[in-house]
Amino acid sequence: MAEPPEEPSRQAVPQPHEPYSLYQPGYSPYDDQIPDPTQQMLAIQNAKAFLLKSSTSSGLNLYDHLANMLTKILDEQPTNVVDIIENISRDVKWTQFRKKMDTLRDEHEILPTFEAAEKRKALFLKANGEEEIEEDEIGETSLPNVMETAFYFEQAGIGLSKDESYHIFLALKKLISVQPVPQTCRFWGKILGLEMNYIIAEVQYDEGAEEEETEEEEAIEEEGMTEFEDEEEEKEKDEPPKSTYKPPPTIPKEENGTGANKYVYFVCNEPGNPWVKLPPVTPAQIVCARKIKKFFTGRLDAPIVSFPPFPGNEANYLRAQIARISAGTQISPIGFYHFSEEEGDEDEEGGRDTYEENPDYEPIPVAEMVDSLSSWVHHVQSILTQGRCVWLNPLQKSEEEEVEEEDEENADEPDDVQQEIGPPLLTPLSEDEGIQNIPAWTGQTSTNLIPEYAVAVLQSNRWPGAYAFASGKKFDNIYFGWGHKYSPENHNPTLPPPVQAEYVSGPEIMETSDPTLEEELAFKAAQEAALSAAEEEEKEESEDDEEEDEDY
Repeated sequence: MAEPPEEPSRQAVPQPHEPYSLYQPGYSPYDDQIPDPTQQMLAIQNAKAFLLKSSTSSGLNLYDHLANMLTKILDEQPTNVVDIIENISRDVKWTQFRKKMDTLRDEHEILPTFEAAEKRKALFLKANGEEEIEEDEIGETSLPNVMETAFYFEQAGIGLSKDESYHIFLALKKLISVQPVPQTCRFWGKILGLEMNYIIAEVQYDEGAEEEETEEEEAIEEEGMTEFEDEEEEKEKDEPPKSTYKPPPTIPKEENGTGANKYVYFVCNEPGNPWVKLPPVTPAQIVCARKIKKFFTGRLDAPIVSFPPFPGNEANYLRAQIARISAGTQISPIGFYHFSEEEGDEDEEGGRDTYEENPDYEPIPVAEMVDSLSSWVHHVQSILTQGRCVWLNPLQKSEEEEVEEEDEENADEPDDVQQEIGPPLLTPLSEDEGIQNIPAWTGQTSTNLIPEYAVAVLQSNRWPGAYAFASGKKFDNIYFGWGHKYSPENHNPTLPPPVQAEYVSGPEIMETSDPTLEEELAFKAAQEAALSAAEEEEKEESEDDEEEDEDY
């Protein structure tokens, strides 16, 4: 058989799997031709765009997946890569999924409850960071048993949850460990706010600690006064004429440890937050707080926008309201406190302001304490209209001021001012004035089913939120409310004074028509006649005086 003819030699024909788009239309595999660069770049961009398409289920794309796979292979360089390529692909996908889970887990941990737990975690630790284990140390301090007090109030349906009460208990213990050792420390209550609430602690220091605090405050006040005096001396050199108006005298505040400043108060928004000491209250702040009614925000530096203007910020307003509530709602069973016999009779102006616990006190039956308000007394001094617990004469001046003002005329000032006298300490509640037809206090028992184990509870109608309980020789006071006094009518704020008139209407400023020529001539003639008459009278008087001298 004849052999088949040999095929002519030709160039390599491209295989079907090779991309045909690399070749121009009409390309012949037998032609030695270079692909067009523009068409080649366009094809590469289309291929890359196809690989970058994200999956509708997983959100991943093949381009990034392949890049991560190649990175993993080059970093690890395993043997027989082609055999384990599927496992590598699965590991890369799982790594991407785990990153998303970690992100979701981090977002879940940032919650208000988690942040609150982190803040309260410090309450359960000692100063050195160790866990609180020893419970016997609680009785060694001046801190009362807050949980026991919460138990008695809970029987009457008053108080906080057990968790919050325990957190407050630990917060008070932290306060005692940070501050100087006080004489007493008590949970005063909780005042609600629009943004945050105030948890209030009442502290009474020993006499030595009070003197140190008073000296520090006086030093700060003296520094401020010296700076103010230096500025005044500089301004007095070139100052315009000053007004002769004298403002009413400023009533000084009561000293620390006396009157409305007998106790020191610390506040915080949540248990675990740092305690903030409130400043002493002044009479001007108490007087103004009686005329306004503002809701608390929970921020101590918030301004008080009101009329009349309040002299201070929310911290001062909070301190004034605490003083008012304490003066009207801090009560105790009659006979539990009594005056010391060593003190004797105090001055009539101030009365007695100190008392001590009666060791011979005998508990009063619960039924009698609920039915009769005479079984309870006020053990905090009442605040006078002046804004102080002890009246002070505003016109009384020191010897230096009297020497300086000897030559000045004080005829317009009154000689005597009527003295204010408030109810004495340990006055029974039966003498409190009611609110129209509502009594000042309402008493009830915690239970009627088991009267032998009932607790006497009193609620103030004048200050809603103030409660007191008594059971045997135990009693306590607490406040939960908005810090406002009850008023049967709507609050009517004081109106601003009317605008002062610029001038007083009179004939000297009234607009009139110009006089005519005849009126001017008549006016001049009248003036000349009056002058001539006055001269004649003077001559006659002088002649009479000369004749009298000659007679003598």
